[in-house]
This record gives sequence, C-alpha cells and structure tokens, in this order.
Amino acid sequence: MKRERKKKLLGSTYQVQTGCGKLYIIINEDDDKIFEVFASIGKAGGCATSQVEALGRVISLGLRSGVEPKQIVRQLSSISCHSPVIIGGEKILSCSDAIAKTLKSYLDEKEEKRINESKDI
Repeated sequence: MKRERKKKLLGSTYQVQTGCGKLYIIINEDDDKIFEVFASIGKAGGCATSQVEALGRVISLGLRSGVEPKQIVRQLSSISCHSPVIIGGEKILSCSDAIAKTLKSYLDEKEEKRINESKDI
C-alpha cells in the first residue's frame, strides 16, 4: 500500500561529484522515515539525466511502498559505470553508487543521532 504524500516534508539536499558531473540528491522524510528521493544531474538533458531522474522515482515508489532503505542501498551499491571518480579518498563508481553512498550516510547519521539522544535520556 503506497503511503500518501503530505503537502510539506522536511529534507536535505546533497551534492556529490560523479563521473557524469555534479549529482544533486534530495532526501525527504515523513514521520522520521525516508519518504522520497529526488536525484538530478547538474546538466540538462541527456541519457544520464533521464536515468538518474528515473532512479529517484523508482526509489521513492519503493520507499512509499514499504521497501527498507537499507535494501535500496544494498541493491545500488557498487554498480559501476565507465567514468568512476575518487573524491576525498572515496571511490564513486556511478550515479547509482553515489545515491547508495548518500543514503547510507544519511541513515548512519540518523542512527547516530538516535543513539546519542537515547544516551541523553
């Protein structure tokens, strides 16, 4: 059962350098869970742009339909393309890999925050 979208969601925008250019990833939350992901390449048009947008839509549909974010990370991690890059010592294999790494980082930050808040109680 697909969750309905509220009129207003809170989120974060990430910029990640990939072999295709700058990738912008927006992660929005609903009730403290990831609800949707938007992704776009800084360039207009082209195959990479359409593939990244489609990937964001499919991820969002999965999240709204109950797929666990960790499963999405697992499926997208380590997919490589013809132009991987190394940024800050981290290898970004593709736009899919960049989205997976960003989602994982986001989930790790949320978990760390939850643990720290529970220690404060």
